[in-house]
Amino acid sequence: MPGGERIVSAGVRLRHWILDLLFPPRCLVCQRVGTWLCAECVSSLPFIRGPACERCGVPLQKGVVCRRCSKQPLRIDGVRSVFLFQGAIRVAVHKLKYPGRRGLAGPLGVLMAEGWLEQHIEVDLVVPVPLHPRRRRQRGYNQSALLAAVLARRIQRPLLEEALVRVRNTRPQMELDRAERRRNVLGAFRCAGYVRGRRVLVVDDVCTTGATLEACADALREAGAARVWALTLARAP
Repeated sequence: MPGGERIVSAGVRLRHWILDLLFPPRCLVCQRVGTWLCAECVSSLPFIRGPACERCGVPLQKGVVCRRCSKQPLRIDGVRSVFLFQGAIRVAVHKLKYPGRRGLAGPLGVLMAEGWLEQHIEVDLVVPVPLHPRRRRQRGYNQSALLAAVLARRIQRPLLEEALVRVRNTRPQMELDRAERRRNVLGAFRCAGYVRGRRVLVVDDVCTTGATLEACADALREAGAARVWALTLARAP
């Protein structure tokens, strides 16, 4: 890493340390000081329970595949999400990404691991969705990599943090409609890690249309991955 980038990274880490010192963790639900999530409050979070599409993971009233996937299935073996992107979970994602409260990755990653183990799907390794280097320098870390590290430890699978590389600095997906999101990330990722014949679990914070996860799956499959699943903390309703 060039000297200038090391200085920027150190400055970002110092800012995060000061932030944690001045503003200690508070429960996202009841605001109790000392923890990000009280044991009593976890049950009130918007867990995805009941039937869900076996491909994209969207909650369903009935059936096994949603209307969208029956017409145009995602180019990935399946996506699972632990929560709906609302309430305290929406706040948690925003705090994890933007004010830099990286300590949230611990409890959230544990909940992701518990949710994944309930799926009974075998994978060989865990890969986070990468940020472009420029955006990572600005933020100081990749929130998906933090979540993936906790998850990988809990499910006892190797973490290949550098397996995927974002080769284009794409526009933020939240600014785009469904068709634009697909075009925005087309060819945006390259696989730089050894995944041939492996079953890969891709980890991200939020799934909206699945376009980013599909683009990651395309890169992994081109490199020979046998199967590609994805797990996100939350998905848009």
